[in-house]
Amino acid sequence: MADDGSGGDISIPSFLMFKVDADQIIAEVRANHPVQVEMQWALPQPDDRVEYDLWTTPSDPVSKEFQKKFKPIAEALGDRAYFTPHMYVYDGIKSNCQGFDGENMCFNLCTNNGRYCATDPDNDLDHGISGADVVKESLRRVCIWKQHGDSDGIGSDWWDYVGQFMERCDSPDYFANEDCVKDCYKHAGIDQVVIDNCMRDSGGLDKDQTNTFLDLEMQAQVKRGVVILPTAFVNTVALRGGLSVDTVFTAVCNGYLEGTEPKVCTECEGCADFDQCIAKKKCKSSGGGVSPHMFMGSILFISLIFGGAAFWHYRKTREDMREQVRGILAEYMPLEGDDGQVGSPMDFAKRGGTENLMG
Repeated sequence: MADDGSGGDISIPSFLMFKVDADQIIAEVRANHPVQVEMQWALPQPDDRVEYDLWTTPSDPVSKEFQKKFKPIAEALGDRAYFTPHMYVYDGIKSNCQGFDGENMCFNLCTNNGRYCATDPDNDLDHGISGADVVKESLRRVCIWKQHGDSDGIGSDWWDYVGQFMERCDSPDYFANEDCVKDCYKHAGIDQVVIDNCMRDSGGLDKDQTNTFLDLEMQAQVKRGVVILPTAFVNTVALRGGLSVDTVFTAVCNGYLEGTEPKVCTECEGCADFDQCIAKKKCKSSGGGVSPHMFMGSILFISLIFGGAAFWHYRKTREDMREQVRGILAEYMPLEGDDGQVGSPMDFAKRGGTENLMG
């Protein structure tokens, strides 16, 4: 917003309001009433199904933990939520990576003669993972989603492939290794031929021609206004802050029309054992906490432990006092025995001091 000449007294940060709202606050202040204003970014809650997206790249280190762990939640949400993964690809033409004669001007950062590009993850154009490798893996994941997730918005096989890739191929030596990718296909139950055909039929990556799916990704990122990676959107609203399983799950649950939240949200949001709750769709601590029988049993057990310790302490203290008394008597009061002989002080103490002290 530009300064129209009246912004000299505005400092940063400032909060701008519509006049109709501000007039109500001013009226309350003038009436000497306390005023409290809360600034809140609320999620749209249109209906009983939430749509959420993730914008990332195959080389993005920040979203890896999220992608490893979110599959059970996506499955638990089921058809009550629709997930869409997006791969961020740079427009090489706008970045001047394609020359006037169609030549790739950005070396191995781009495919399709400079049309589609990605940053070099290790900042080394001669070694390791290249930008073109990232673009290729991005297209592969788009195709996997088209075949295994687009229909239901869950994409269990897509999550499996991404998890397998991060476990097996996420290193400079194996990122672009086709044998490693084949191994990921196998463990995720994905038909390689179908995905290869998808990548080729969409326009491929070799010639100076457009790729339909990559063009759609670039159009979507401009429309959505993606400027930071990774970014998650819930009901078209960007989530700010760290990307984690908890924050995305909470945002998704808050995106439902009030009263239409699925059971997994009402049960597991805030549950102490979150992972177990997602698996069972029930929080162990829900429904009243510890049962009365468990509570009374615990109290009884603790009472027995303390009672036994107190009794042992009492017996030990009594024995210690008795030994001390015997020691004192043995040291200061040597007595005469029944035979008229003076006995040893220790003998008297060992006998427990049973002789007549008066003699």
